[in-house]
Amino acid sequence: MMLYELTVPAYQNALRALSGELERARAWGAENDVGELQFAVARLAPDMFPLAAQVRFSCVQAVQPLTRLGVDNGPEFADDASDFAAMQEQIARALLFLDAIDPAALGDDGGRPVSFTLPNGMVFDMSAFDYLRDWAGPQFYFHRVAAYAVLRHMGVPLGKADYVSYMMRHLRPGTAPTA
Repeated sequence: MMLYELTVPAYQNALRALSGELERARAWGAENDVGELQFAVARLAPDMFPLAAQVRFSCVQAVQPLTRLGVDNGPEFADDASDFAAMQEQIARALLFLDAIDPAALGDDGGRPVSFTLPNGMVFDMSAFDYLRDWAGPQFYFHRVAAYAVLRHMGVPLGKADYVSYMMRHLRPGTAPTA
């Protein structure tokens, strides 16, 4: 159960929050004459990937660690989306995969070996726990934060409450600010 708990619930929360942010961006863009393609290709710096790629990579990084740990039938995300509907479809596919995972499928052996090779030929060997903590989590959150930052950069009025919208289910009644 440990490997499941370290990954799936957090990825589900973050992808659902990203979906909400994209919906806010779509509505804000329609009201402010910012087109969907403008959002899809927006980036924080010339050498960074655009929003559409950040959304795709967020989905890939939510699925890939689980398939490396033995879960079958992970969806592929080959292309960047060109509009909000396609970005939302990618998130929905990732969430369908995550929602269907049996916690037992990941096992609880955090010490089992995991190896992976980067496109540049670098090979990493580590335990499953180290892989999730030191590689998979940071990779996922890097792209998740980059997507949020692109939306903010484009002017979408998002805040931390949007980024962690799933936390509202834990809010003690009567403690939310009134202004």
